[in-house]
Amino acid sequence: MKNRTIFVLLLAVIMALPAIAQQTSTSQTSSSPAQTTTNATGKTPLQPDTHEGFWGRVNPFARKKYVQRQTSPIRDRINELDELTASNTKAIKDTDARAQQGIQLASAKANEADQHAIEAGSKAQAAQQTADQAHNRLNNVEKVVTNIDQYQPTTQTEILFKSGQTVLSKNAKAALDEMATPLKSQHGYVVEVQGFSSGHGQVAIANSQKMAESVVRYLVLNHDIPVYRIYLVGMGNAPTPASTGDAKPKRITGGRVEVSLLKNNLEQLASTSATPTTTEQPK
Repeated sequence: MKNRTIFVLLLAVIMALPAIAQQTSTSQTSSSPAQTTTNATGKTPLQPDTHEGFWGRVNPFARKKYVQRQTSPIRDRINELDELTASNTKAIKDTDARAQQGIQLASAKANEADQHAIEAGSKAQAAQQTADQAHNRLNNVEKVVTNIDQYQPTTQTEILFKSGQTVLSKNAKAALDEMATPLKSQHGYVVEVQGFSSGHGQVAIANSQKMAESVVRYLVLNHDIPVYRIYLVGMGNAPTPASTGDAKPKRITGGRVEVSLLKNNLEQLASTSATPTTTEQPK
């Protein structure tokens, strides 16, 4: 009977030990200060589970479940950390890609701006060249216009007539052809025709006028020289200028017509106006 009572008491103590251990662990857990620190995942740090229970300390097979229960939150946090690392890595790659794209775009814009600057410089240089050419051309035109009424003799032809005749000889026509043929494509010229005749008074003047008119008629009909470009004058028996070494001017015998070609700067002005202004484009 006494042995039975001792066994019952021992059994009651054994059954009460797990409850006592659980209460002790609960009181220790409740007495520990609350952890409020958060980590990169935004969750509170893991708290070690110190409660194993009675059978966790006694039963060796219960240790495996205890270890799994303890490591399960750690595995979850590790998985969360891996996900966070992968997300950060992706964010870094995206940021780097956007930065590279921005750098490339900025470089392209800078190259485009440089190209525009080069083109603007080329256009400015071309405009300066055009302005210089226009200035030079204006100066040339100004010089030409200033001297447009200044005729200078270029060629002179002498046509001889026999006394009392006004008909052109073969040699006279050849001389006039040589002088008048190039005038068809020229501008800014006049032809001065002066007739000289031997004799006296109005008779000499009339004869010199007729010889000069023969020359003018040939130039107009055979070479299409406009009449307004020809200036005719009958000089009669007016003396010719003295030759070198002669003291007095000489009077002529027979008949003679002097044909002088005089030009101004109008031909130069026409050639200047026809010259196109060319500007070399940069390659």
